[in-house]
This record gives sequence, structure tokens and C-alpha cells, in this order.
Amino acid sequence: MGRALLGSFIETSVIYTLKDAYSWWDDLNNSPIWQDWIFLVLAALYGVVTLVALVQLIRIQLRVPEYGWTTQKVFHFLNVLVNGVRCLIFLLHHDVQQLKPEIIQHILLDVPSLAFFTTYALLVLFWAEIYYQARAVSTDGLRPTFYTINGIIYAIQMILWLVIWWKPITPFVILSKMFFAGVSLFAALGFLLYGGRLFSMLQHFPVESKGRTKKLHEVGYVTTICFVCFLVRSIMMCLNAFDDAVNLDLLDHPVLNFIYYLLVEILPSSLVLIILRKLPPKRAIVPYHPIR
Repeated sequence: MGRALLGSFIETSVIYTLKDAYSWWDDLNNSPIWQDWIFLVLAALYGVVTLVALVQLIRIQLRVPEYGWTTQKVFHFLNVLVNGVRCLIFLLHHDVQQLKPEIIQHILLDVPSLAFFTTYALLVLFWAEIYYQARAVSTDGLRPTFYTINGIIYAIQMILWLVIWWKPITPFVILSKMFFAGVSLFAALGFLLYGGRLFSMLQHFPVESKGRTKKLHEVGYVTTICFVCFLVRSIMMCLNAFDDAVNLDLLDHPVLNFIYYLLVEILPSSLVLIILRKLPPKRAIVPYHPIR
């Protein structure tokens, strides 16, 4: 009898706790004040990441101005671009929500996501080049492949936007979301493949090699962060495709948007920028000795 009462009490407590949690979630989503604060915090966080990436880009340029647009500089520039645009979108979310036709809202939220993919795919490309060069394998085809893959992804996404604008029916919307889930999964596997290969190669370097341990940690941390980030993004996009309660396309779910963007963009970007903060070595200047 006592056990039955205890079990009933626990079950009732859990039900009321879940109801309270749902009520809290619903209250935040429906409160204009909380919505404004949540999006303002998101804009501020993106602004901080933008500033950090911009400062790092300037530091790299001042350190090695003679090298032009290196992969490292382009990576930080794209971070500035992606996070800066996100900052503006969340800062002006009232105006964004009023844009018509609705496909424009989707495009404004999707374009930074595509640019985020390109930004971190560039890091995979960089690692792939290091890996193949270390194994004396030609890397001539890597950059054309990178450009081709990105071009195809952007072209397909543009076609999907046009189709949804022309006929916004559910199957096309689901197809667009599943396509981006596939792109995110592709990026996650890219990090797992080339991050794993580079990590394994570094492990085989002599223990006394200069910078070996630091590079191992760098590659290991960045691979793990980016793999988890894109995997979570892929899973969330799949849920988003089939469940309206997890709709991430519009700014109607501020709490969910806050959690989503914090986990898949703000935190990963911040951590990667911190881990990859080391400046490139200065170019050695050979003194000129006139021939006598």
C-alpha cells in the first residue's frame, strides 16, 4: 500500500513538473519582452564572436601582410561575415519577421548557415592538404573539388528556394530541410575523416618532435567540436523537417532558437577561434650582403 502511494506521488510530481516546464517554455516564447531579450542576447553573442574573429584577422594581416589571402585569413574573414550577418538578423528580428514573401525570411536565415558550412569546410580542406602533402600525394585536385562541391550545394539550395517560392507545399519544404541536414552530416563526416587521419598521422610522429603534443590537442579538440556541432545540426534539421514544434526556419521559437544557435554556431565558433588563435610565424628576413 505504501509503495503504491509513493509511486502515485512520484508520478503525479513528474506530471506537474513537466506541465510547469512546458508552461515556462510557452510563457517565454509568447512574451514579447522575453523574445526581445533572447534575440538581443543572441545578437550580442554573435557580435562578440564577430569582434574576436575580426581582431584575429587584423593581427594575422599585420603579422604576415606579404602573404595575401591565406587559408587562415579567409577562414577568419568568413567567420566575421557569418557571425556579423547573424548579429544583424537577430538585432533586427522585428523587421525580418515582417518581410514578405516569407521565403525571404528563410533565405536570410539559410544563407549564413551555408556560409558557416563553407567556413568550416575550408578548415577540412586545409587539413586534407596537410595530410596529403605529408604523404607526398598530389593536392592539385583538392581546391577545385572544394569549389565544385560548394558550387553544387549553393546551386541546389537556390533551386529549392525558387521552387518553394513558386509553390510552397510541404514536400518541397521538407526536401529543403533534409537537404541541409545532409549537407551538415557531410561536413561532420569530413571532419571525422580528415581530422581523424591528421590526428592519427601526428600520433606517429616522434614524441620529441617540436609542437607535436600541441598540434595533437589542437586537431583533436577542433575535430571533436566540429563533428559534434554539424552532427547536432543535422539531427535538429531532420526534426525540424517533420515536427512544427521544432521549427527553426522562422523566429517564432526564441528559446529553441537560442539553444540551437548557441550549440551549433556560437559555442563551436568561439572555441575554435580560441584554439586556433596562434599567429603564423613571421617571415624570415635574410640580410643583404653586397658582393665585393
